[in-house]
Amino acid sequence: MSEPSAPVTYGGQAVLEGVMIRGRSAASVAVRRPDGGISLHALDLNPWYSGRGRRIPLVRGVLVMAETLVLGMRALTHSANVAAGEEQELGTGSVAGMVITALALAIGVFFLVPVFASRGLEGLIGSDIVSNVVEGAIRLALFLAYVALIGQMREIRRVFMYHGAEHMAVHAHENGEDLSIESVRRYPTAHPRCGTAFLLVVMFVAIVVFAFIGREPLWWLLASRVILVPAIAAVSYEVIRFSGLHQASPLVGLIAGPGLFLQRLTTRQPDDGQIEVAIAAMNEAISLDAREDATTPSRG
Repeated sequence: MSEPSAPVTYGGQAVLEGVMIRGRSAASVAVRRPDGGISLHALDLNPWYSGRGRRIPLVRGVLVMAETLVLGMRALTHSANVAAGEEQELGTGSVAGMVITALALAIGVFFLVPVFASRGLEGLIGSDIVSNVVEGAIRLALFLAYVALIGQMREIRRVFMYHGAEHMAVHAHENGEDLSIESVRRYPTAHPRCGTAFLLVVMFVAIVVFAFIGREPLWWLLASRVILVPAIAAVSYEVIRFSGLHQASPLVGLIAGPGLFLQRLTTRQPDDGQIEVAIAAMNEAISLDAREDATTPSRG
């Protein structure tokens, strides 16, 4: 007989015409097929991401960031195939290539472009700390502009609707609700553990970290913006994790407030069909964990 496992903190992301929910043992991807049905697919979790390192502060943030990139790309690839009527998986090499490309573009646009944009102001400002803060403000403005612009695309608006449905389903499960369209509909589309909130925290943590780093020579200025990304992500994850565990705290409310407000740009009210897909993803993730628990030998 297996022993009871610790409660699972479920979370996920929106994909093309669907939702991915990560559980303890696997992630489930539910996607609306062109024929109107719902495709369910399980993605195995690499134990390297879920081992002892997952319980070590700061280390777990780096692991979560790496897993999120890989798992998210796998889920997006699968959803794109299903939405196009072709249920197949790309190879590991293809997924790795897309992850590396996406990460390089993100670092280039949001971490290196602000360096050069603020470089020309150094002579006017006369202070490395102030120049670094200005650089951070440019980075934040770029991020907000990017989110606002992509939200105008019809396809992305539908992804944002699924994003809202994912959050609503997670809220309902965390509050012990039976997952139905009616019960899920009562919850907000924003959630403290959202990836959007995480990215916003990354921007603010980066301002603090980079403020005290010298701007000369140029190679060090550029290199520091790349090599410190994992450390910034690690600290940001701890902030988001703390916020998620202490949602009733007034202090946490102040910390989480900007992220929740920003989710007005990255979530939309879903229709009933999209909520149905989110519920299917959540139920499948719960079922996968239950089956894993039932087949895990008891210790002792």
